[in-house]
Order: sequence, then structure tokens, then C-alpha cells
Amino acid sequence: MQPGALNVLVIDENRIRAAIIEEGLRDAGYAVTVVEEMQGLARRIAELNPDVIVIDLENPNRDMLESIFQLTRAIQRPIAMFVDKSDEASIEAAVEAGVSAYIVDGLKQERVRPILKMAISRFNAFSRLSRELEETRSELENRKVIDRAKGLLMRSRGLSEEAAYALLRRTAMNQNRKIAEIAQSLVTAASLLDPGAPDPGVKT
Repeated sequence: MQPGALNVLVIDENRIRAAIIEEGLRDAGYAVTVVEEMQGLARRIAELNPDVIVIDLENPNRDMLESIFQLTRAIQRPIAMFVDKSDEASIEAAVEAGVSAYIVDGLKQERVRPILKMAISRFNAFSRLSRELEETRSELENRKVIDRAKGLLMRSRGLSEEAAYALLRRTAMNQNRKIAEIAQSLVTAASLLDPGAPDPGVKT
């Protein structure tokens, strides 16, 4: 993605510091919007829908940092944060909140662009890992549901494990659905019809 294609939102209550960041980004070819009010940030971000967010906090207190971190947790965007002073706890909190680049005492015009690029790169890498983790979790849950459904069919119809899976697969193909969806429907129906029955997926 070319720099000019990126819309950057700069959040900074200090106009002079905001101007430094804005100039560095505009010189690099980014489209920049500056917001100087911390109030109503979530609404403004939703309205502007930026590709990247730069937050500059000259001398943030703990309450201000916490409110910013709560916001960043909810925003799926690359975020670079500049602060003049910080401590280890704040840095850890920033990482947990999803801040892609947390820079202490590093607000220099020539550093803005490479830091922003680093934030985007880190965000993309983290997003990819998160997506892969979610896919793995989903696949594991699907396997558990399918195993439960196979157990139900094996018990209720006297089928072998292979035959039970074949029946699930055939039903899924006939209904143009995923096997996991058919399995979930079967497990849900079984729990409604016989809520006291043991879970076929749990070995005793």
C-alpha cells in the first residue's frame, strides 16, 4: 500500500506538537487529519475511519493513559503513541491494549514516518497471528462438535465411527452446509430432546 493511500488521524491536544507530526506525515505523502480534543474520540474515529492513528500525549497521567488504552483495545487499527515520559507498567499496558508502537521521548519530525511504518508492520503481523489463532480455535471447536455428533450417531444408530462421519458428511453435502454446522444442529437437538443424557464427547 502506498503512503498516499493511507489516511492518518493525529490525536494531540498540543497544537505545536501536532504540527510537527502533521508536517512529517504530509511530507511523506500521507493524508492527515488532526484532532485536538480528547472528548468524544470514539465518535470522531468512527466518523473519520482512519487507516492509522497517531496519539501524542505530552505529559499523560495514569487516568488519561487508561482511557486511551480502553479506546485502543476497541479499535482495530495500527496505533503509534508518543509520550514524553513513561514507566514500565504503562509500556506493558500499552502493549496489552494493542498499541503497535509506543515511543517515549521520541517526537522528532524525521522519526514520524519510519515509526508509523513500523506500527503498520507490527499491526499487520499481530493481526495475522490473531487470525491464525482464531482459525485454529475454531477448527478445534468444530472437531469437538463433530466428535460429539459422531458419538450421538454411534450410540443412537449403532454406527461405527467411520459410518457416523460419512453420514454427517453426506448430510452436509445434501444440504450444502458445513459438516460442523450439521454436527452442531445434531448436538443441539439432542440436548433439547434429552438434556440429562451424558455428553458423548466426554469419556468417563
